[in-house]
Amino acid sequence: MIQPNQTTVFYDGGCPLCRREIDHYRRIDREARIRWLDITRECEELAIYGVTENASMARLHVFDRDGFWHTGAYGFAAMWAELPRYRWLAWALRRARFLPVLDILYRPFARWRLKRRCTESSCPSSL
Repeated sequence: MIQPNQTTVFYDGGCPLCRREIDHYRRIDREARIRWLDITRECEELAIYGVTENASMARLHVFDRDGFWHTGAYGFAAMWAELPRYRWLAWALRRARFLPVLDILYRPFARWRLKRRCTESSCPSSL
């Protein structure tokens, strides 16, 4: 269910690396500003947001409180903007206009992560 005025982060809870990182962010989200959606457990919600399973597995997706989508490095910045210890980082990356570069660097990592993830365990059959 789409939550107005709350950022939603779609993450791969079946990926140990992703889960560790998201667990870190969840611990510091004491104000519950973010809705954390594990796409491996709540995949039916993807359709509500209009995101395919393939797309959600391939890149981090964040639906911000204003109703805008952010993926990859832009998604991290949208998520960090909601977190107390990371707001400054999101601001600095946006201000320096460094997000396009980070997103280019994120792409090979995302491909590597997905390939590794899909060889170690099950992935959607369409991947």
